[in-house]
Amino acid sequence: MLNSPAPDLILPATSGLEFNSKDYLGKFVVLYFYPKDATPGCTTQGMQFRDMHAQFVAADAVVFGISRDSLKSHENFKAKYSFPFELISDGEEIACQAFNVIKMKNMYGKQVRGIERSTFLVNPQGIIVREWRGVKVDGHAAEVYASIQSSHS
Repeated sequence: MLNSPAPDLILPATSGLEFNSKDYLGKFVVLYFYPKDATPGCTTQGMQFRDMHAQFVAADAVVFGISRDSLKSHENFKAKYSFPFELISDGEEIACQAFNVIKMKNMYGKQVRGIERSTFLVNPQGIIVREWRGVKVDGHAAEVYASIQSSHS
């Protein structure tokens, strides 16, 4: 994935938008995949991206959260925590498959298929320049931002 073109994707997003990856050429794009709306880790992660959103915008970057949840679930999650960025609904796992983030995970002693918390940074030319897999939530948004800052220099 690294140093290769980001997959072309067209998926439904919050605010009645359609996410089309081609629309964001010329900007940095942060795609963060998370397991489930309104769960503790995913909420913290979203809030950290929310709290740094102005810095991402100033760095000419757009942030999108992606999970398999429905648009209705996403709209509620986004509204409850005042996320200033859009959430992409990937119920058919199109983006999840393209970025290879579906993994077998242990949940309460059972094997379940789920999203491995992962983030991808796409540069203004549409190339994946960083990827983080098995993300630890705390401080992750700041780490992604620092990576964008270092790409500017």
